[in-house]
Amino acid sequence: MSGLSKGFGKVEVALRWDPSPSGNPVHDLDLVAAVYPAAAPHGDPVQLVHAGSRSPDGTITLNRESRTGQGFGYDEVMTLELDRLSPAYTRVVVGVFIQQRAGRTTFGAIANSGIRIREGYTDLALHDFAGVPDSTAATVAEFTRDGSGEWRFRPALRGFDTDPADFARLMGSAAP
Repeated sequence: MSGLSKGFGKVEVALRWDPSPSGNPVHDLDLVAAVYPAAAPHGDPVQLVHAGSRSPDGTITLNRESRTGQGFGYDEVMTLELDRLSPAYTRVVVGVFIQQRAGRTTFGAIANSGIRIREGYTDLALHDFAGVPDSTAATVAEFTRDGSGEWRFRPALRGFDTDPADFARLMGSAAP
């Protein structure tokens, strides 16, 4: 980015996967975003946005939610309006977890799963979960506010083998 850049403003995170084979339990993947304050950027999130919720200030919303992966293209879409987020927040981590209703399911068992992160029409990241096949949850992106107030993006594919509740608590922890 040049010195004239304003960093990232409005970012879209989209998740796709194929439905489970006929006769098998459905695969339900969910996007989640965790917002962290400047005082504790690797502590507990002060906001957690997932299915059925949005951030209190409306800056992070889940626009499309799927419980089966059926449909064309991307099944879940989340919008992050980083440029409207309070200066008190300096870190946002986005992740994906698999609902575990029918026993342990990992990314390796879900066909054609993938993530797209973009600002406007520019793709920032496109990838699948091949790097974390034995995981039940994964972080996919990290946005941090620098000293000038600009938001920076870092792809952050990091797998976890945990339930959704624990993942929400662990996803912002410092990488080992």
